[in-house]
Amino acid sequence: MPESEDKKPVASRRKGRKQAFECLYGLIFESAADERSLRRVFSRCPHDVTEGEAEDAGRDFAWELVSGVWNNERDIDALIVRFSKNWKLTRIAKVELTILRLSVYEILHRPDIPLRVTLNEAIELAKRYGDENSRNFINGILDAIAKAVDSGEFEIHKDL
Repeated sequence: MPESEDKKPVASRRKGRKQAFECLYGLIFESAADERSLRRVFSRCPHDVTEGEAEDAGRDFAWELVSGVWNNERDIDALIVRFSKNWKLTRIAKVELTILRLSVYEILHRPDIPLRVTLNEAIELAKRYGDENSRNFINGILDAIAKAVDSGEFEIHKDL
């Protein structure tokens, strides 16, 4: 497979994560009451609009992340609080909380995505949207969750 074709899924997932982050961040300020309103909010979120299979895959991946986080937010938040050494969610900055929610969903519900990929992508989002402390904060929490997954604490089989 030519290199450019091999990188399409990675690029579309990266764009999908960015789109999902932007949509989930917006949901902090404009919540969705049901899946129909969630779809409406998602459709208004920024999307890199171009034609093609890779872009559709990125948009589909973004929707999966957004709906997955939205449907599992309570459980995701409980894990974030547990692994952040009992920080209250209200004390975690909105950018960091959104990145953590997105990443925890990916760790728990996407067995095809390696833990290191999820952690690296979270750090990239933190570099883009967070401040100088975001990376370390996010990395600390996600690394603790990843180690718990790797040690078999969850019913997920992923290598660190």
